[in-house]
Amino acid sequence: MKIKICGLRRIEDVDYVNREHPDYIGFVFAGTKRKIDYETAVLLKKALDPAIQSVGVFVNEDISYIVRLVEENILDMVQLHGDETEEYIQALRFALRAKQKAQVPIIKAVRVKSREQVLEAEQLPVDYLLLDAFIADEYGGSGKVFDHKLIPNLKKPYILAGGIDSKNVITILQSLSEEGKTPVCVDVSSSVETDGFKDETKIKDMISVVRNCIW
Repeated sequence: MKIKICGLRRIEDVDYVNREHPDYIGFVFAGTKRKIDYETAVLLKKALDPAIQSVGVFVNEDISYIVRLVEENILDMVQLHGDETEEYIQALRFALRAKQKAQVPIIKAVRVKSREQVLEAEQLPVDYLLLDAFIADEYGGSGKVFDHKLIPNLKKPYILAGGIDSKNVITILQSLSEEGKTPVCVDVSSSVETDGFKDETKIKDMISVVRNCIW
């Protein structure tokens, strides 16, 4: 099981993950509370252990900005968390290919409302889905758990987000595993924070719980 720590925005956050070694980290380029700008992303990526892959989180972003961040090796993966259409994704793929970056994986986030919605999203030309809670007027990072019974049997690999913490993660993964719906990665953000800032102890606990459990 792989682990993604999303919403890094300080050099201290990078220090934490460099010590604890999740598989992925997320830089958020949308919203307000965890959003970072280009200059901060450059600084954080430079300090990040190259063994940890960086994922850029975007909401209805201009494709040229995403391509710039990928081309400059600030991002290893792209996560689309807005209302991006198949046409948008195809255009992004074309733009990345033009920069010899066609191999960069694309993740499409789905704020889950129904099984049918998830199955429809699975048809999009992306490498992974990310399943998150639906909260009106929010594109993610709510810290809310959604009804995992809404997850259909998927052929495409998916990342699970939404209110996952070190206390509930094993129960959630065991339940999904029993149904043959195990995600390839869990994505956490607010659950590894204290007072709105990343907490190294919580990051360490989360990674330890997941990696030391057999379900």
